[in-house]
Amino acid sequence: MPKAGKLTLHLFVFCLLISLRSVGGAAAEEPQPSGNTATPGSLEKKDSTSEKDAAYHTPLAGEPFHTVFMGETVDVPAMDRGHVTALTLGGIAFVPAEGDTSFSPIAALYIKRVWEESRTRDTISIFVNDLEYDRRFGRLENVELVTRFENNTIPGGQTVVLNNQDIKPSSVEWGTVFASIGPGLRYMVAPSQIDNDLRLQLLGRVGYFYNKRTSDTGPNVVLPPDTMIYGGKLRGRYDGFRRNLLELPHRGVAAGFDLDYLHREKWSDFGVTGFANFTKDNTQNYLQFSGYVMGVGGIPGLSEKNRILASLHGGVTKKTSADRFNAFSIGGGPLPGESDDLARPDYPGTMFNQIYVASYALAVLEYRRELTFFMYLHLRGSFIWAEEAAASIATTDQFEFKDRNGYNTLVGLDTGFLWNSEVYLAYSWDSGFIRNGESGSGIILTWNKSF
Repeated sequence: MPKAGKLTLHLFVFCLLISLRSVGGAAAEEPQPSGNTATPGSLEKKDSTSEKDAAYHTPLAGEPFHTVFMGETVDVPAMDRGHVTALTLGGIAFVPAEGDTSFSPIAALYIKRVWEESRTRDTISIFVNDLEYDRRFGRLENVELVTRFENNTIPGGQTVVLNNQDIKPSSVEWGTVFASIGPGLRYMVAPSQIDNDLRLQLLGRVGYFYNKRTSDTGPNVVLPPDTMIYGGKLRGRYDGFRRNLLELPHRGVAAGFDLDYLHREKWSDFGVTGFANFTKDNTQNYLQFSGYVMGVGGIPGLSEKNRILASLHGGVTKKTSADRFNAFSIGGGPLPGESDDLARPDYPGTMFNQIYVASYALAVLEYRRELTFFMYLHLRGSFIWAEEAAASIATTDQFEFKDRNGYNTLVGLDTGFLWNSEVYLAYSWDSGFIRNGESGSGIILTWNKSF
């Protein structure tokens, strides 16, 4: 390498390492938190590469870390992972397009605060938000009052994509707003970091559903009425992960579930006149169950720089009670890693909440290699089975749920970057599950800035 080029590289890496002094990392459709203190990792100088790998320990989230990289001394200080503010910006490109969409932007603000008596965890995207505030109940150390607010109120018409086609007559402007409150139990679990706990919550839910026609809505499309929604949720979470410097799960197990029952107060038959409708009897009340289990650990005989992650996500609801307004939705985005994002089923290379399914199972196997202490390579394979919404034989204006399966491969890179930030870049290839049997690719790039 020419001297000028080598000098430029050294200057870039030096600036990058300086920025990593306070990197806490970020990930999922939102930024991730940054860390608690513990014993620092170390990198011993040895002659043999195998000896270096054997002595090396991956720097973990929140811990101070000291090393020498490209001749420069690097000291990463301990961080408070209970006080995080971060912003994620980016997007996903689709080749070929999914329906009429070739690019989908990503933007979210992530806020996490943990105090002695309470905590909050919020993801804010203006039109789509998920806010939670939990407070210890009186003198009961493990009992909390849980309050939540969620909304999905994207303006403008939303069109269903069926058989990889945008169905223009299905364009409807619709949204939901939910408030939830109820008791919760929270217990700290090993390895006793800020995000390691066992939670069980029982929430009462009150919401509102609205919808209206757009200029593209088909004349034979019948919409349901605006209505209040009432119900309850039983939610469980277990997070036993220890995370690395970029907040990626490094070792441990996590699991969780959601059981939802909801009732739409004012409801009626809706769908497409002259064809099979969604009936009030089938869709006014619905019960849904979803869950996940994840594990990550080392590979026997290899150094700590090599990790294997396996996960299984699934959801079940009756096909007759699922419609476009309440079906499970599967989408893409950054790989889940933050504690409250683990429940999200991520199928790389898809639009946000693009795939409507009644029931599904998603299995993932990932190999991760630590290239250097601030850079990680992902090789990931996903297999999915789902009762997916597809155009009916009668008309493309109406959908029904059909069994489908597919698989996806991904190669990605997570790296610390300048200005106390992180960059995630990945390429994924789908066998045809997304595009009605036609294979295709997705490219995602996100930048996560911690403040």
